[in-house]
Amino acid sequence: MSHDLSLAQKHAWRLARTLMTPVVLFQSDDAYGVLPADEVEESEVDILFEYDPYTGGHAVH
Repeated sequence: MSHDLSLAQKHAWRLARTLMTPVVLFQSDDAYGVLPADEVEESEVDILFEYDPYTGGHAVH
C-alpha cells in the first residue's frame, strides 16, 4: 500500500499493463492499494480509479 496517490496510480497502470487485465486503485483508511478488478467487491473498499490495459485509466466516481 502507498500513501502517495500519484505513485499508486503509476504502479496501478504498470500492473494493468503487466498482467494485461483490468485493475482497480482503491483507498482503505489513509493508504491506497491496487488489486485485479475481478478480485474486489465494491462494498469492501472505496474504489477511486480503474485501469484497463487496452483503454487506459478512468475515475470511477
